[in-house]
Amino acid sequence: MARRAGVCAALLVGVLASLAAAESYEKFPLLMPNVRPEKAETYFCTPIRIDPTQEYYVTAFEPNATMDTAHHMLLYGCETPGSDEEVWNCGEMALSQPGIATASVCGSGSQVIYAWARNAPKLVLPKGVAFRVGGKSSIQYLVLQVHYASVERFKDGSTDDSGVFLYYTETPQPKAAGVLLMGTGGRINPNSVEYMETACTIQEDKVIHPFAFRTHTHALGRVVSGYKVTRKGSADEWELIGKKDPQLPQMFYPVANDLTLSKGDTVAARCTMESNRDRTTRVGSTNEDEMCNFYIMYWTQKEPLSQKSCFSLGPPFYYWNRGGLGNIPDQDASSLPVGASAKESGVAPHQI
Repeated sequence: MARRAGVCAALLVGVLASLAAAESYEKFPLLMPNVRPEKAETYFCTPIRIDPTQEYYVTAFEPNATMDTAHHMLLYGCETPGSDEEVWNCGEMALSQPGIATASVCGSGSQVIYAWARNAPKLVLPKGVAFRVGGKSSIQYLVLQVHYASVERFKDGSTDDSGVFLYYTETPQPKAAGVLLMGTGGRINPNSVEYMETACTIQEDKVIHPFAFRTHTHALGRVVSGYKVTRKGSADEWELIGKKDPQLPQMFYPVANDLTLSKGDTVAARCTMESNRDRTTRVGSTNEDEMCNFYIMYWTQKEPLSQKSCFSLGPPFYYWNRGGLGNIPDQDASSLPVGASAKESGVAPHQI
């Protein structure tokens, strides 16, 4: 399936027992090659090149990581990687480490296909759904990005092989998987509650079927919610895709409603942030900063959306009402059912 840093990677057959026995599934380890980050907030990337003569269908992701080591991991599909090196510094605020190059994640054709944080478990896609990679697909490389917020455990010389095991088949699957990443820029004022919001209209003539969602913030996130918005006459109708406390395991959860998105529909996301800090907190890549992300994983009978992301400037420059949306479900978008928060579930809040 793949070539890592110019060296062919051997593939061993592994059967995914939880899936249908009618097909054989192989297992590929996309792992950090025993790296040792020296500075907190390091982002490392490592690539695999996929066989351009054969298409593969990725059906499941099994993380090989713990939150004690990795703050979060992202798996990107790229047309070309950001570097030809085996490992490089990557991320918007990459910290230079001697002897390791610095570059973007992808050189071209960047799209997120999987994300992990806070000890999220394995993700198995619905039957018949897969990410198509290699061959004539737009994904010719997979690049693993790992964020090391702390390096305490590496001070004794230990190394890390965090990453993800990919389960795949060469058998074509009838439904193409895709991910739409929603997010914002902006800032959160001291000792305040802030709404970080974004929205985009589907412009492509495709019908997509969301089946999972994922939320991501740092310490200040309380609720992250996503909606389908449809204009009915002169009013907007909101239908929940999903919402979650981002301090819970940041896995892909099943959507709240069985719905479809098509041309003309709007997708909207909000992160409700609560700051007790005496300083302004801005969106950025370190644990001292914040992030607001809502991921929609979906399938379609055609190719996935060309649009891979939906970002706004965030507060104080963008809010849903300034973007032309009405009938906004303010209370629903910023609240959770009783017992659904990390605090009520007995999960320790994310600490900086």
